[in-house]
Amino acid sequence: MAGNMGLIVKKSFPNAALVIDRFHVQKLALDALQEIRIKHRWEAIDAENDAIENTRNKSLKYTPKLLPNGDTLKQLLARSRYLLYKSSSKWTKNQAIRAEILFEKYPDIEKAYKLCQNLSWIFNNTTDKTSALIRLAKWDEKVRQAHFKSFNTIARTMSIHYKNILNYFDNRSTNASAESFNAKIKAFRAQFRGVRNVDFFLYRLTTIFGSTQKVVE
Repeated sequence: MAGNMGLIVKKSFPNAALVIDRFHVQKLALDALQEIRIKHRWEAIDAENDAIENTRNKSLKYTPKLLPNGDTLKQLLARSRYLLYKSSSKWTKNQAIRAEILFEKYPDIEKAYKLCQNLSWIFNNTTDKTSALIRLAKWDEKVRQAHFKSFNTIARTMSIHYKNILNYFDNRSTNASAESFNAKIKAFRAQFRGVRNVDFFLYRLTTIFGSTQKVVE
């Protein structure tokens, strides 16, 4: 969705259809979800600090309140980070218990989590542009009804770039192969602590990875 990348594509590949990778769109939603979790975590930390100071002023020992799974509220919010990235079907038993407590304490996190999962479902289960457009429009309406500022920002971003997002559903194209190759180049460069001669470096890349590509083909 970066403007400079769009300009590069238009100049270098004028007849290409630009596709915004679904994983970048989903990452925006997941970042918004984590933003809500982090906000509550800071609130829990402040509340715990206040409680500690109050007990100290009274010359008492502070004992945090434990939740049914043994977490404090602060720990619950910290340890819930990774389970929010996954589908509920992939949760471990402990994660399922933690999620149940988390969603009971913070309904807004549950609502945001369901929005993320719904967006993922659209990308996983939609095969044509028309259906995708309808489903994304319905998702947009759910976002507006939820009144999450960060999600509203995502919805606006998607409405601006919706044509390039919908292009994904033509061939379900992603840039996973490009990301993988980019990781290989970075690892190759790291072995030599950087690059001094760019031309020779590019020659070595062509020789090594070009021959590998021919073998794969």
